[in-house]
Amino acid sequence: MRIKVLLLAAVVCVATAASSLAQVYSVNAVGYVNKEVPAGGFAILSNPLNQPTNNLATVFPNVPDNFIVYKYVANTFQQITKRTIGGQVRWTGGLGADEIVNPGMGFFVKNPSTTETLKLTFVGEVPQGTGLTVPFAAGFNLISSIVPQAGAVKTTLGLPVANNEVIYKYGAAGYVQSTLRVIGGQDRWTGGDSTEPVIDVGEGFWYKANATGNWARDFSVNP
Repeated sequence: MRIKVLLLAAVVCVATAASSLAQVYSVNAVGYVNKEVPAGGFAILSNPLNQPTNNLATVFPNVPDNFIVYKYVANTFQQITKRTIGGQVRWTGGLGADEIVNPGMGFFVKNPSTTETLKLTFVGEVPQGTGLTVPFAAGFNLISSIVPQAGAVKTTLGLPVANNEVIYKYGAAGYVQSTLRVIGGQDRWTGGDSTEPVIDVGEGFWYKANATGNWARDFSVNP
């Protein structure tokens, strides 16, 4: 799955080159993020930018019929499907078109086409300021970075991963599981490629936490 990010009036790079497929440039706070979902496939995405209302009708205004969003709420999935009935667009399931996908939330999407890659474009304002927070519970959480920045999940993006906690990334080959082991005061990652997982802009992932907590960020795109 490829990613392209452009924040308008490109001058200052605020996301590192931790992923060669993700860059963010900006001196103002509006822009767009492009993501791709493979034909007939699933992806875990996130909405990396703020709209006035982050509901499905606003975030995904031009997706094809039978496009599906799966949100993980209270340990169960909600399925919301886009359909056109009698010339009218309808989102069925959950809260329908009013279902919210804020920055910091991870969710699955399903490409209804079995032959063509689905290209999605997120537009809006960059979340920035102090105390930007993604809460998480003990157990499994489907989350994402609350800011449009790519990088190593703990050392760059600041998720407070603790000993024996697990990150699950989803891709074309299925899940890759990475577990943090703290040995002699040093972080060691096991599973995957034995390195700290890197999260792209607009990518959601599973985080299995030992206890409830908050993923807090202070972020600015201004020099």
